[in-house]
Amino acid sequence: MSKASVYQEWMIRASSKKIPAALWLPLEGDRPYPLVMVGHGGSGHKTSNLVLDIVNELVEPLKIAVLAIDGPVHGARRVDSKDGAAVRQEFRDLWSRGGEVDSMVEDWRAALDDVCSRPDIDSERIAWYGISMGTAYGVPVIAADSRIGAAVLGMWGTCLKPSERLEQDAINVHIPVLFQTKLEDEIFTEEGQNTLFNLLKSSQKRIVKYQGGHTDPKGAQLKEAVEFLQTYLVF
Repeated sequence: MSKASVYQEWMIRASSKKIPAALWLPLEGDRPYPLVMVGHGGSGHKTSNLVLDIVNELVEPLKIAVLAIDGPVHGARRVDSKDGAAVRQEFRDLWSRGGEVDSMVEDWRAALDDVCSRPDIDSERIAWYGISMGTAYGVPVIAADSRIGAAVLGMWGTCLKPSERLEQDAINVHIPVLFQTKLEDEIFTEEGQNTLFNLLKSSQKRIVKYQGGHTDPKGAQLKEAVEFLQTYLVF
């Protein structure tokens, strides 16, 4: 699953819902651990490669815990085994109807409540990492929960409609943000991504543009995200 870390997968019960969650903890280290909440991309799930890539960079090397949950119509929220393009299209259809944003915000806050109740998690050192769909839901989560102190976002823009809710939440984001984009992104325009970045009210924010299309962060892009998270969580 990942490089030598403690892994737990479980269902969080909140109100009448069950939230599929996954948590990675270092095998050993100085507790309590800082935490990164990871929002996976469209057509992915809580243990997709995008999530595991950041887990492998954070958990054992830096002693940072990682929390992920399945997004709507993804992973263990499904009753079938569909994956990839079919799930991506279902999500796009869902987003066109509003995206169930409030429900996902509630789910993420319930998941954070759950892990912050544990003695091995430092509730004063929490950050967000979410690219693509992880930004679509990440911006509303960050705007709603003051426990999150920094965020890596990107590869999403106001060009994918409807975007009114996202724009409203963006102006309520005041924490430090690293915003990453791809210059050959085949889904989101540069203008739409720039617009979303400019709406963020963070006094500490920067946008970094990489070559390539709409694919998971690798190489220099992933390295920069890790360094940004380390700056705000490891001290």
